[in-house]
Amino acid sequence: MSPSITIGILALQGAFAEHQIRLQNLRLKRKIETVLVKTPEDLQRCHALIIPGGESTTIALLARLSGLLEPLKEFIRVKPVWGTCAGAILLAQSVTGAKKDGQELLGGVSIDIARNGWGSQVESFEAPLDVTGLQDPSVPFTGIFIRAPVVLALEPDAPIQVIARLAPHLLPEPAEDENDPRTVVALRQGLHLLTTFHPELTQDDRFHDYFARKCVFPTVPGVVVG
Repeated sequence: MSPSITIGILALQGAFAEHQIRLQNLRLKRKIETVLVKTPEDLQRCHALIIPGGESTTIALLARLSGLLEPLKEFIRVKPVWGTCAGAILLAQSVTGAKKDGQELLGGVSIDIARNGWGSQVESFEAPLDVTGLQDPSVPFTGIFIRAPVVLALEPDAPIQVIARLAPHLLPEPAEDENDPRTVVALRQGLHLLTTFHPELTQDDRFHDYFARKCVFPTVPGVVVG
């Protein structure tokens, strides 16, 4: 019998319940179990982890208070992790525009990112995205951007695969170059997936399917990708 796969969702603050629903709705050949991660012991049960949207400084503070900060950093070194919105900030190598007391990061993805790139919550918006590697790629994915961060720079020599960009005219300061790093809204680096928007707030499970099939399944012994 094929082993089940356990995907954790960091459940300290933010939209973790919505990620759990999306994962539970997947119809894959391999069974996925979900764990709401609140302790180091919860994390040890997981083959992979999702860090949800929310408030990145609050998530980092609660992780430290829960004894999770260092276990999370170690987990990220060896296992697949997906960060959405605030989770994307926490996975970044560096952050621009951090709060006065600074921003503790988990690292793992070689980018510089800016918090609240579009301003306050009233500047939230939706946009259709063409995403490389999703099921039914001809069908755009609806990106929901809520106080979304903006990617400012990709480390030149890092093995980063850009899988979705935003139209340049939709940026806070419109860009003429469609390859401007600020247009990047979804990317992969090794085992890690990063999205600056909220796939979990849609009824579209394709990003969760992508994370499971492309990032998680290949790392679990005995699991056939498919």
